[in-house]
Amino acid sequence: MNGWQIPIYGDGKQIRDWLYVEDHCEAIWLVVKKSKPGEAYNIGGGNQVANIDLVRQICSILDELLLDSEYCPHELLLTYIADRPGHDRRYAMDIAKINRDLGWKPKEQLNSGLRKTIQWYLENEDWIESIISKPQHKAWLEKNYKKR
Repeated sequence: MNGWQIPIYGDGKQIRDWLYVEDHCEAIWLVVKKSKPGEAYNIGGGNQVANIDLVRQICSILDELLLDSEYCPHELLLTYIADRPGHDRRYAMDIAKINRDLGWKPKEQLNSGLRKTIQWYLENEDWIESIISKPQHKAWLEKNYKKR
């Protein structure tokens, strides 16, 4: 939204399982309320996507929602940086147990969840500003991205 470079670790092909926040909260609440004591459940979205593909999808949604942005196409903001040492190539969740035992599965698909998340951020710029204006945020960016 603000024209900052979008750092991509290594080749961006690390795969993660993405889950919309409200689906995650619902699953946690269901586990708290209905699971047997001592049981453990994986909670995932069933959306295993490479980081680079996810970021490109976010950029595409931003292009649609911010037609007048001077940063369109947002994908031009991508910048590749050195990968983190020991960065795992893939994290995956098997959600069969929570589905079988508690009947839970995510309601949102990847695209719909991303769209809702992006829309929330666009509607809450004051919240974003309250975070990025803190010195700790700048220090975190320096440590994790600028020195790579």
